[in-house]
Amino acid sequence: MTDVVSLLQQMIRNQCVNDDSPESGHEAMTVDLLRGELEGCGADLEVYEPLSGRSSLVGRIEGSDPSAASMCWLGHTDVVPANPDTWSREPFGGELVDGEVWGRGAIDMLNLTASMSVAFDRLARAGWRPRGTLVLAAVADEEALGTYGAAWLAEHERDAVVCDYLITESGGIPLDGGTGPRLPVMVGEKGSCWCRLRVHGEAGHASQPLRTDNALVTAASVVQRLAAFVPTPQIHDAWRRFVEAMGWSAEISELLVDPGRIDGLLDGLADLGVARQAHACTHLTIAPTIMQAGTKINVIPDTVDLDIDVRTLPGQDEADVRAAIAEAIGDLSPKVEILFARFDPATSSPVETPLWESMARVSRRFHPGAPLVPFFMFGATDARFFRRLGTTAYGFGMFSNRLSFEQFAVMFHGDDERVDVDSLAMSTDMFEQLARDLLG
Repeated sequence: MTDVVSLLQQMIRNQCVNDDSPESGHEAMTVDLLRGELEGCGADLEVYEPLSGRSSLVGRIEGSDPSAASMCWLGHTDVVPANPDTWSREPFGGELVDGEVWGRGAIDMLNLTASMSVAFDRLARAGWRPRGTLVLAAVADEEALGTYGAAWLAEHERDAVVCDYLITESGGIPLDGGTGPRLPVMVGEKGSCWCRLRVHGEAGHASQPLRTDNALVTAASVVQRLAAFVPTPQIHDAWRRFVEAMGWSAEISELLVDPGRIDGLLDGLADLGVARQAHACTHLTIAPTIMQAGTKINVIPDTVDLDIDVRTLPGQDEADVRAAIAEAIGDLSPKVEILFARFDPATSSPVETPLWESMARVSRRFHPGAPLVPFFMFGATDARFFRRLGTTAYGFGMFSNRLSFEQFAVMFHGDDERVDVDSLAMSTDMFEQLARDLLG
């Protein structure tokens, strides 16, 4: 198979951009690439395509013991859009510069999908025959809630992909603790709730704006109030376990688990990436992202659609989302209709598992003395579909110290996304060793 760096470059250049529309993504290009690379490796390969162009590839190395534990490596092949005007380099160039591969998807998550694929190929071509089954799933549509990818496979082709254990994005990035580095493992994730707020007003002639009920003006106030809204922090068990495991000073640790004082700490934190993640892990968040308004330049709009991305904490539901929006917009609530697009509640997996122990053993070969720490993912991953089927699912990779945790944090869906070649090699080696350690 092509080396992991070249494979990642090709995947970036395929531009499998998912803009949330059914006709976007075109993940079949990368599925064709991966299938061509894996052809003849000795593993079973299947392609599933619920919608034209929205393909997913599933490879299997069958275990010899049906009672042994099985594992799935779950990577997605789609990426979010990128604005070339705000990047230092071409976002789909896949350039290798000073030991780093640049491009959209370099860390979210084409890097791990490439590493998983190369590790899978190595194992299969080496004639490795484990006791437990290993599955490689390179899926479509993760960036738009998995409708044509992991969600579809979990519902329609469950036997092909469901395993006892699953690894997906995106832990393993060294994080400085109070007594040395730690390796975060994503053991759970926030819920996602994509909403449309329909703001109502009254149409009129734009040449006479005095005392008109302009829905766009109201919507502007709604956006400002949502952006300024500060929900009450919630300290859930996963966050508390993470703070306790990091080894920070008692003073900092106490502030991070105190709902009355954590916001003051985060406001003054110099590391923006860490501050954003700590905030996201302890708060319901609301981000206005898209606004659509107006029909003609000389018509006062009577309706504005505002899309918002809401992320919920464990235990929160649609009623909590409605209450938060109502609290944020206050007396404008009578003019705002809340339309839910989709709600996925938060999910999590236990830490005391054979997979966790195996990951800890293997990780010591790359970062001696760096313990694993449970971390709660602020975004959504495809792991949630499998957790609901009873699978223990973690987010994990293996990364060097070249790029900091803070640098990685701001590159997810951000500008100048890139990954170093050492991290690509480390992740590839880690996946291969993890399979041998866990599956036998």
